Amino acid sequence: MAENALLQVGLLCFPRLTPLDLMGPYEVLVRMPDTKTHILWKDTAPVRTAPGLRIVPDLTMADSPRLDVLVVPGGPGTDDLMEDEKVLEFLAIQGATARYIVSVCTGSLLLGAAGLLRGYRATCHWLFLSLLEPLGAYPTAERVVVDRNRVTGAGVSAGIDCALQLASLLRGEEAAQAIQLQTEYDPQPPFNCGSPKKAPDWLVQKLTKTATAAIDSRRRLVERIAKARTEASSRAQ
Repeated sequence: MAENALLQVGLLCFPRLTPLDLMGPYEVLVRMPDTKTHILWKDTAPVRTAPGLRIVPDLTMADSPRLDVLVVPGGPGTDDLMEDEKVLEFLAIQGATARYIVSVCTGSLLLGAAGLLRGYRATCHWLFLSLLEPLGAYPTAERVVVDRNRVTGAGVSAGIDCALQLASLLRGEEAAQAIQLQTEYDPQPPFNCGSPKKAPDWLVQKLTKTATAAIDSRRRLVERIAKARTEASSRAQ
């Protein structure tokens, strides 16, 4: 594809997603030159996100063009989609031809459920990183992981870093730098605890304990999906 050819970018929108997982990358990618950006769901009714913010998709998955970039955000709602055949089929079809397949936070678990991360290094929100392995991925504790045409971001705010990295791959470093300056993305957090590597142990343990139910529930879901995939593979042999 020529450098200035029109890029078709699609971001999956679904109930109970984490808004910044979608809006962070959207704010970056919509600023790339020669780019058409779509927010996609099963229908175009307003979608209620996890904290209650409503986002209106502009195109249905059925009407989506062939995408150059497929972006999957995360959030509690990913659990509802990991066994949703309509969504998994959409991801598999678009993922088969997309130049780049992208996820933010637990969106990587959904990509994994669609079979799009087998044999790839990938990241996820730190609380759920280990759940990538049963889905065939190689869990990698980095903020952004690029493995061939898979670009995965860690939790929530990492979506901005992820999208800037993607913009650099698609439109060049100068274009990505211009977007970073336009958005004045110059993180200066008040506390040095934005990852489990930096946060005090007591805080990591506290948040892990708080999320125990969600971790256990997702683990059971992932194990069920992995088991079903193994059984289907055995029957096909």
